[in-house]
Amino acid sequence: MKKSIVFSLVVFFLVISNMQSQSVLGKWKTIDDETGQAKSIVEIYEKSGKIYGKIIDIINPQKRKDLCTKCSGEDKNAPILGLVIIKGLVKDGDEYNGGKILDPLKGEEYKCFITLDEKDKLKVRGFIGFSLFGRTQYWYRVK
Repeated sequence: MKKSIVFSLVVFFLVISNMQSQSVLGKWKTIDDETGQAKSIVEIYEKSGKIYGKIIDIINPQKRKDLCTKCSGEDKNAPILGLVIIKGLVKDGDEYNGGKILDPLKGEEYKCFITLDEKDKLKVRGFIGFSLFGRTQYWYRVK
């Protein structure tokens, strides 16, 4: 009896762990598509049924106090560290789309979609108009 309870608990936690690793939620190391360098850690979270992403760490210590000087609206001159850069994505099959992504260095917002490329690899695409006109980055899950 005890063995079956322990076995059931182990299976339960393995299933839950596997489900979490197949989610876009969590912490991701961003990689610049132009330089190939790691730039920051973004935490992707759900709020009111939508997906958001916030910069929670900046890899280069000299850039940790940088401000979003080129941004507009409420993000103008806000610290990049702590900035919400992914806003309002909704699940659409295996993809999350319908929201925006902010490039804090350029101060530009783009339409966005994200999808898991692999278990621990996130495809992030920002674009103007149609997804053909944009940039793709791959982010890697922080364990």
